[in-house]
Amino acid sequence: MNIEAATKHIQACRERMDALYLKPVFDEWVVVNFSQGKADVLTYHGQRADTFTKQLHRDSAPLFAEMQGKHYGVGDFEFVDQAAGSRFDACVRLGETFYLLCNNTFGTMAALRQDPRWREAQKPFVSLTDKFRFDPLQ
Repeated sequence: MNIEAATKHIQACRERMDALYLKPVFDEWVVVNFSQGKADVLTYHGQRADTFTKQLHRDSAPLFAEMQGKHYGVGDFEFVDQAAGSRFDACVRLGETFYLLCNNTFGTMAALRQDPRWREAQKPFVSLTDKFRFDPLQ
């Protein structure tokens, strides 16, 4: 899959999740290519476009700490329950070096999961992960 198709799938997932949850689930979505020792931002959706790149390392630290020592295949994902504010809540491996980082800047995954609407809202997210599992971002 190319980045244009990936972006369309991610946008459709975001819109469907928000419709099912009746408010934004993740208000920040970022596709990052981690290759050759650096992080290249390929797409960004959110309100911190001017500042988030400078804080990417700090904001992804709790998520990557949770991922430390685990092996993730393409389409696999991780959530962090207590990442608050600008800290990323979720990650999906989209390809060999590509990752989707998701953030709810207004709360935490623990709070999102307490709402009964989360059960239905997570279904488009799982469907999105399957799309990349079968057609990884190149």
